[in-house]
Amino acid sequence: MTVLRSVRGPADLKRLGVDQLASLAAEIRRELVASVSRTGGHLGPNLGVVELTIALHRVFDSPRDTLIWDTGHQAYVHKMLTGRQDGWDRLKKSGGLSGYPCRAESEHDHVENSHASTSLSWADGIARAYALTGQQRHVVAVIGDGALTGGMAWEALNNIATGGHRPGSEGEVGRRFGAGRRMPGGAEDEGGPGAAVADRNIVIVVNDNGRSYAPTIGGLADRLATLRLQPGYERVLDAGKQALANTPVVGNALYAGLHALKAGMKDALSPQELFSDLGLKYFGPVDGHDIAAMESALRRARHFGGPVIVHAVTRKGAGYPPAENDTVEQMHSPAAFDPETGLPTGPPSVGWTSVFAEEMVALGSKRPDVVAITAAMLGPTGLAPFAAAFPERCIDVGIAEQHALTSAAGLAAGGLHPVVALYSTFLNRAFDQLLMDVALHGKAVTLVLDRAGVTGSDGPSHNGMWDLSLLGIVPGMRVAAPRDAQTLREELAEAVAVDDGPTAIRFPKGSVIESVPAVRRTDGVDVLREPAPAGDRSPAVLLVCAGAFGELGLAAAQRLEQQGIPVTVVDPRWVLPVPPVLVRLAREHRLVVTVSDSGRHGGFGSALADELRAAECDVPLRDLAIPQRFLDHGSRPDVLAAAGLTAQDVARRVTEWAAALPGLQLVDEPASSAPGEQAR
Repeated sequence: MTVLRSVRGPADLKRLGVDQLASLAAEIRRELVASVSRTGGHLGPNLGVVELTIALHRVFDSPRDTLIWDTGHQAYVHKMLTGRQDGWDRLKKSGGLSGYPCRAESEHDHVENSHASTSLSWADGIARAYALTGQQRHVVAVIGDGALTGGMAWEALNNIATGGHRPGSEGEVGRRFGAGRRMPGGAEDEGGPGAAVADRNIVIVVNDNGRSYAPTIGGLADRLATLRLQPGYERVLDAGKQALANTPVVGNALYAGLHALKAGMKDALSPQELFSDLGLKYFGPVDGHDIAAMESALRRARHFGGPVIVHAVTRKGAGYPPAENDTVEQMHSPAAFDPETGLPTGPPSVGWTSVFAEEMVALGSKRPDVVAITAAMLGPTGLAPFAAAFPERCIDVGIAEQHALTSAAGLAAGGLHPVVALYSTFLNRAFDQLLMDVALHGKAVTLVLDRAGVTGSDGPSHNGMWDLSLLGIVPGMRVAAPRDAQTLREELAEAVAVDDGPTAIRFPKGSVIESVPAVRRTDGVDVLREPAPAGDRSPAVLLVCAGAFGELGLAAAQRLEQQGIPVTVVDPRWVLPVPPVLVRLAREHRLVVTVSDSGRHGGFGSALADELRAAECDVPLRDLAIPQRFLDHGSRPDVLAAAGLTAQDVARRVTEWAAALPGLQLVDEPASSAPGEQAR
């Protein structure tokens, strides 16, 4: 039996001898490469946290102690060490392991953290609850240095440092979190800000996988760390601490300190000074690939009795040469690949993102006023080619979507046209800025929402099914949903031509076909299929397919034609506001059916229904969309099939509804796949 197979949980890991840990780490890396090479997944981040994760589970008592991962894509090793060594052949597939922490999988997973910069707020709240209820439990937040660029992390650090002190606190809560609380060793804190609450056991592990700081190891460093973490040393330093609670966390000094952590600027504040000024105890940097050093640091942090920062320096992709040699991403999240070479094994295809990337460069050449903004996702959102061509016109704000939107409003106010490229799910984080800074001021900002609708394999937090529900609230918002590469190019050009308010383009994850040709265009809406004339009778069904469902609508219409149901298929192109011509087209039909990959509540079908009611158009409407719930992970086709969004499902439902229409004669044949035809 291998060492890895002998570890069925943290208790087994603690029983291993020190001489077995190197073998365990090597086996974990081999298993990571072998598994992810078959399924795709987050490889680089997990190769970088192997030793760190082993040390965490040898020092802390999961699940009693709460471990939180920020973001959760670096939790594969955690899963392997907590009883989940099987099932990796179905990673991120229906019924298989999630690519993120998952409470349904294990009691060791407390927070399903896949949106960055939230772990410290979770840790603050959980640790505060443990303190107030008298539970002697630790909370450990593992946060990447990239996630520390998010403003929410610094809001949380400010609260962890000050203990959330409220003027006038009384009673037990006041004694714990306000005036008169006792610090380790008996020193009294008079309620002033700047000293962290000592009875909240929070350990913050900064997983710094950049190349800023060389690991500091050896006896001297270990001795200094011991000194810094002794309560007596804390009492001496407390006398000189100054308040930060009444000042914003991100000022000039903290900004310089953050950049020191990320870029290693020798003339800026060191991380130790940065966190010490916040009232947080800092230890590091520690070699995150040295298990003994990590265990030593974590044990002292565990026994300190208050919030502690442990700065671990790791290498993304460590131990796998193809990842280490990938200078751009260290194989952050590859598709299936050859484990010997690291090269992809899947067939090449043209994706939505690559079409957008090419068109942005073309737009940049024609329009010197076009600038691009991304939130730490230059490559994944397709802006890398634009950045290479126009480096001065491409801005990466870090994990700061709120800032991205308001900064875009400022750029628009200065006469430029910003294109903000985000994953659709991350638009959720910047809604207030879109509403109050961009839309209220009527600024011409274009949002490009990649991975809209169902993404599938990354699970409920990454599905972009909420965007239309949010965007539909925003006054003056115009939203396009291209059905193919050709209409993506067209609609992007139309969006950046708008100069009096915000626009958005949404498209899904995956490959894209070049063209789903239209029969004709009427008032901006593309007619994809029209039934043969039927005398003086109106066509039976108007099938309105938003975005990439145009191809699906044509396949469903072909099935319905075999049932004797004449169908008109249209693509609205711009889904919000609803094109007025759709109301006219609805009056010419006996049933309207919408098909979209947005949430049903507040989605495209809901918007069209509102327009029909306002126009007193009584043609019945049926809406096929994503149910308003968190969808389990799986491939995109599997998730869509489970939601009833396939050509076969659409044809079946329309057949059922059309059967109730008076005077419509159906062909007695089931709406199923023809012989040899694969359901789509």
